Amino acid sequence: MTSPTYRAWQQLADKPLGSRLFSAAAMVRVPYFASVLPHIRRMEPGLAEVDVPKWFYVYNHLHTVHAIASCNAAEAAMGMLMEATVPRSHRWIPKSMTVAYLQKATTSLRATARLDPPDFTQITDGVEFVIPVSVVDDHGTEVVHADITCWVTPA
Repeated sequence: MTSPTYRAWQQLADKPLGSRLFSAAAMVRVPYFASVLPHIRRMEPGLAEVDVPKWFYVYNHLHTVHAIASCNAAEAAMGMLMEATVPRSHRWIPKSMTVAYLQKATTSLRATARLDPPDFTQITDGVEFVIPVSVVDDHGTEVVHADITCWVTPA
């Protein structure tokens, strides 16, 4: 059984402006993402992609995308991945994040989270999963890499 978030994505994603409407609803539900204006591009078990435009509210003093905006992009991608991957029989919560800032982010960004979905029927106690998230610029250069540890337990 899938999460309500993933079901909403499945209902909207293929409709005209559906991914934009879904992304707006995600910002209402998780307001701290609103500053980066995430656009959820893909959401499926084991994979999520989120675009973040370069705009005034994500600039730092160098006019590059600031570090926390990159972290928000990574966390949004991880969250969409987990919502699409973790069945309703289980719940998840982020536990920690390790971030490497690899290059200046001078363009808009795309955060991609990937995870090989486990057999959730085998998870009967708490388990940590590390979700790698690659944040790339418009040229395909990885500018940030995050490893986000999530705690997954039966519901």
